[in-house]
Amino acid sequence: MEKSDITSRLVSELVATQFPLWADLPVRPVPLDGWDNTTFRLGNDMLVRLPSAERYVAQIEKEHHWLPRLAGHLPLPIPRPLARGVPGSGYPFPWSVYRWLSGEPASAGSVLDLVRLAADLAAFLAALYGIDPAGGPPAGPHSFFRGGPVATYDAEARAAIAALNGVIDSRAAGAVWDAAVSAPRAVTPVWVHGDVAGSNLIVVDGHLSAVIDFGCSAVGDPACDLVVAWTFFTGESRKAFRAALALSDATWARARGWALWKAAITLAREHGSGQDAASAALRWGWGQSPRDLIEDVVADARSA
Repeated sequence: MEKSDITSRLVSELVATQFPLWADLPVRPVPLDGWDNTTFRLGNDMLVRLPSAERYVAQIEKEHHWLPRLAGHLPLPIPRPLARGVPGSGYPFPWSVYRWLSGEPASAGSVLDLVRLAADLAAFLAALYGIDPAGGPPAGPHSFFRGGPVATYDAEARAAIAALNGVIDSRAAGAVWDAAVSAPRAVTPVWVHGDVAGSNLIVVDGHLSAVIDFGCSAVGDPACDLVVAWTFFTGESRKAFRAALALSDATWARARGWALWKAAITLAREHGSGQDAASAALRWGWGQSPRDLIEDVVADARSA
């Protein structure tokens, strides 16, 4: 099934068939939809998320099992699973109903005080990292290896950097990548969100009010969560974010690797196929283009 085949009509049929109590509620697309899952609003107080491909299905069981257990330890709301649907009406995967969290995704226009948001997000992540990880799912395919070694993507990152020779400073980018994969990884595994980006940070009245989309969550290395330092924060807000998290220089070196990998493969895809890398970054809630992010990460590494 293609993502475009997951329509409001299909979702209405799934809900009416499996949850008749909600059959009369309107189903409508959300303004900013994800890629791993297709999301619809159900009435005023709920949302429906449906995996867009089989590789995202494992996230359903993980979220239903773990999100209620994590929620009580966190200073901000996270998605609350309400019901789990099964394949039907031509849709081949399990799917979920969650409580709707009011607000809008964080962006330059929706955040009143970036320094405050940086501090609030750091406090949220510190609380997440402090939760007992016993029994939690180790990083793997279900998290797309978020929380695992950044070297998982070594071949892909090096190929992208090589393909961008002449577009970026590939020698400097390669040095950042080398530092990331060689940085010591002697850290105690913690719960990680796995996809900390503006599109997954919900703000109300300009302030952080919730964190959503734990599909890439896992137990492992928190370096992957720090990419937001370059994708969303700048200047004083980046300093505030880093200062509020007591993490080692090696962890930040690995974080630069995660940021570089994502930006490089996105930019290389643009040059190979004509896809618009800047538009993709905007969809993820990035505050700058992949090319600018690469330059920013390289400059940050030089000043570290």
